[in-house]
Amino acid sequence: MTQVPDPEAPEGVDLERPNAARIYDWFLGGTANWAIDREFGERAVKTFPTIKSIAKLGRQFLGRGVQYMANQGIDQFLDLGSGVPTVGNVHEIAVSVNPNARCVYVDNEPVAVAHSQILLEREGVADRHAVIHGDLRYPGDIWPRALDTGVLDPKRPIGLIMCGVLYFVGPEEGALEIVRKYLSLVPSGSYFLASHLTNDGVKAPDGESRDEIQEQYKQSSTPFHHRTREEFAEFFEGLELVKPGITWVPDWHPDEAAERLINRIADDPSFSGALGAMGRKP
Repeated sequence: MTQVPDPEAPEGVDLERPNAARIYDWFLGGTANWAIDREFGERAVKTFPTIKSIAKLGRQFLGRGVQYMANQGIDQFLDLGSGVPTVGNVHEIAVSVNPNARCVYVDNEPVAVAHSQILLEREGVADRHAVIHGDLRYPGDIWPRALDTGVLDPKRPIGLIMCGVLYFVGPEEGALEIVRKYLSLVPSGSYFLASHLTNDGVKAPDGESRDEIQEQYKQSSTPFHHRTREEFAEFFEGLELVKPGITWVPDWHPDEAAERLINRIADDPSFSGALGAMGRKP
């Protein structure tokens, strides 16, 4: 079978190294990735056979979190590090609960931004949702630009989302200060949803090397970093934690899809290696 060549990359896309957003898209079965990302993903699966399932668990956690916030009356969202659009985007889930819901997506990967814009325009909703090309590590840049879209009302509660992204912020880059800055900007009644990779208490299936996959990601443009449960908990200081608090992502308000995925792979949700939580700003 003849290999279909990759499409021309949007301006600014680095195809010299694989990128986490495009790799994640490949894990989830998407098409917004290039040969270099697929090659990386295939090697990752050999090293870490359950990595595709873990990616799906992370996506499911995001969906359940957005649905919960929407059911609490949150109708505007700021999704930081949103990645490449795929099944279950924030605005789609939120609108299914409240047709008037709005969302601003933010990502520093040009492919993610380009595909997000195409999706919003194709759905005819670009007037109610927006996408920004920017780096979440700079709240002083991102926040005013998010407000300039006209999508968000800073006087009303916002659903602030950082799922599957904080582990790409290095130990020396002040992740805690970044989160606290955003939380200082959103009004009372806002919610914060986040997930993070950890090595704390993880029961991995036999034959999987988490250290090896972390080393592999160092070859990409987006290496990741684990944080402890205690470090993750610091992101939620001063917030009212939504039950069950800080837990493994499959255990946070699990639904049938998450339970089926867990039961097929392991009897211990810690294998996901990802913690998740939601907090409400008083």
